[in-house]
Amino acid sequence: MDIGKKIKALRLEKEAKQEELAEYLGVSIQAVSKWETGASVPDISLLPNLAIFFGVTIDELFQLSNEAEFERIENMFWHERRIAPETFDHCVKFLEGVLQDDPKNVRAYSCLAYLYNHRAQSDHEVASEYAKKVLELDPEDKSGWVAYLEANNGVCGDEWYDNHFEVIEYIKEFLKKNPGNYRGLYAVIENLLKDGWYDQAIPYIEQMRTVAKTQQYHVYMGDVMLGKGDLEKAISYWNAGVEHFPDRWQAYCDRADRFKKLGRYQEALADYEKCFEMQEPPRLTDGLYSMAQVHELLGDFQAAIQDRQRIIKCLREEYKTYSGEVIDSERREIERLKKRAQNV
Repeated sequence: MDIGKKIKALRLEKEAKQEELAEYLGVSIQAVSKWETGASVPDISLLPNLAIFFGVTIDELFQLSNEAEFERIENMFWHERRIAPETFDHCVKFLEGVLQDDPKNVRAYSCLAYLYNHRAQSDHEVASEYAKKVLELDPEDKSGWVAYLEANNGVCGDEWYDNHFEVIEYIKEFLKKNPGNYRGLYAVIENLLKDGWYDQAIPYIEQMRTVAKTQQYHVYMGDVMLGKGDLEKAISYWNAGVEHFPDRWQAYCDRADRFKKLGRYQEALADYEKCFEMQEPPRLTDGLYSMAQVHELLGDFQAAIQDRQRIIKCLREEYKTYSGEVIDSERREIERLKKRAQNV
């Protein structure tokens, strides 16, 4: 809640008219109206008298409602590249306070999880830059390589470290308590396939077929076939996913992801374009990110720049997002691509 909304809420609670507040502060009614609509804000010199009029402290004038505080925190995940330590601590304190009053508040737990994940991600970005400095100074330094790979979720080459055993076991237990849960099935299949446990994944893929009437069964069975070395059968499964669900943009996106990994770049680009065109606004930009990566792999930096520009255009026009980290990160990528294009 901004201060204008807070003033309006306090005024209504006090059952006072705009005229009364304006007269007390020595300002016009129009000024009060503009504050309450967000068109302007009161001068800082008026804050003490505002607090006196409403019988609150100046800090309370800026206190957000729980809903507004939740919205502010959730917006941070979208807009902020780094969350200041004092802001982070404030958010944690607020969310823990909510949970003291309502121990089953799912939104508060979710925000805490995202909050700590956000900090972990931003910390990894910083760690990555330090690790790069190590490798610039000493390309053979093992600790630098380990730090860089860990910061960027890279594969270290040690099976005991790279596997997802604990994640898989947790999800298996989760599915015993929540049989047929779509998101649980999705998660366990993805992690089993990532670790190469193809036969273990098949029973869960069969369950997915009954739970979700989508292309997922065909996509995952194709992944199993690929893992077992049968490329022809894998592609036939992925094609079947599109053939059986031609109206689902996700089917094209899933096939594109597989074609991309196989180096079938033109087919991947066509599918990514198709999945983006099929969506109703506001559209997800995942396909455009992947197109930018493919174009960069092909050395077509201008096309990659255009993909990034399309992402910004979509965010602005369809999400009404004009600033923040989601926009800034794309601008950084565009500048990086421009430099690569100049060095060709």
